[in-house]
Formats: sequence, C-alpha cells, structure tokens
Amino acid sequence: MCGRFVQYSPIETFQQIFNIGTVSLEVIPNYNVTPTQKILTIIKHDNENKLEKLHWGLVPFWAKDVTIGSRMINARAETVSQKPSFRNAFRKRRCLIPVDGFYEWKGEKGNKQPYYVFIPSGEPFAFAGLWETWTDQKSDEESVYNSCTIITTGASESIREIHHRMPAILAPESHEKWLNTDIQDSIELQAIIDDYLIYDMKYYPVSTLVNSVKNNDPNCIKPIDENL
Repeated sequence: MCGRFVQYSPIETFQQIFNIGTVSLEVIPNYNVTPTQKILTIIKHDNENKLEKLHWGLVPFWAKDVTIGSRMINARAETVSQKPSFRNAFRKRRCLIPVDGFYEWKGEKGNKQPYYVFIPSGEPFAFAGLWETWTDQKSDEESVYNSCTIITTGASESIREIHHRMPAILAPESHEKWLNTDIQDSIELQAIIDDYLIYDMKYYPVSTLVNSVKNNDPNCIKPIDENL
C-alpha cells in the first residue's frame, strides 16, 4: 500500500513537468502527506490540466458519510475496474497525483524502519489516481466533498526488499492518455496501468520522525546511516 508520501517541489516545477495551466491555489511544501489531508492532484478540465486539492481517501458517491474515506486511500490495480467503490471513477474520473517521493516501512511491528523511495533522476513523478465527488444529501446546505485514491500494484524488484506493494507510477508518455476523459474502456485503461508504469526506484533509510504526523519538514527525508 501507500500510506505516506511527499509533495515539496516548487509549483513551477510541477507545472513544467505535468503541463499544468495557470495555478490559483496556494501550494505549501508537504514532507509528510497523510490520509484525509487535502493533497495536490491533476485533473483534466476543458482540455487543460488543472492543479486541484482533494482529500486523500476516496468517498464514493453512494457513501452515507465521508468517514469511509480513511479506509479508501488505495485501490489495487488488479481489481480497480471491478470494485464497486472504484469502477465508475476508473472509467470517468482519473487523476495524476504529483509527488517527489513516498515512504515505506520494513521490520517487525513496533520496530519498523522507514525508508524514503524516489526515482533515480530525483525529479517529481506521478501516481495513477482516481477522484470522486460526494454530496451530503442529509444537509440543508449544499455540502460537497471531493476526494481521491492512489492505485497500487505489486512491488518491483527494485524495492521488493522493503515492501511487497508500491504505488502505480505512470510513465510520462501515458499521463495525457490517463487524464483523457474520452477514454472509458476498462480494457484500454487497464492496459495503461499494466504497460506504462515506472518500476526502477531508489530508496534510503530515514528517521522515525516521519512516523508522527506532527513532523513535516525536510528532516523527514534526510538520509540516516542504518549502521549507527
């Protein structure tokens, strides 16, 4: 699964790499992104890539309330096209989640070592994501909750030593196709996350500072020496 990640690059970098248009929202570096927080996502609107903030943890339109979102932070690539919680969003509401890296933990419960994972170039990359809009039907006032989830797949050989799953990281040449809302064929979409993923990753151990959501600064991704 993917339970923590990092979004710290300047907005200009994200705009250039992901062909994002004008950005009007405030962007603050986040070195310890946690579930249910609002995160940066890229969605295609009016044929333009737009940067938006959505809650991490997808809430299906049929949910009774938003609490389900905390259990829907990930969607398995192997079943995403069939699961009732994700299949409509898979066909119609896909997004990119731009990141600089993510965290995984290795070890026994109570003594797990966190690792920071990134691509060899050190540049930002994108998770394959889905998004959804939920409306509170019980409220007298209109209440809309926009949320998203990260698609995950089996870990590549490059990081299998620390975890058996990893986010589905889309290769740059597949970004526009993934965001294209005209494509709604499940087989064609499944082929994207089967055939256009980045698997070559690097990682290093980091401090257990990242274990606490209260810690959110560059020290979270600072390398440590495991042998000390």
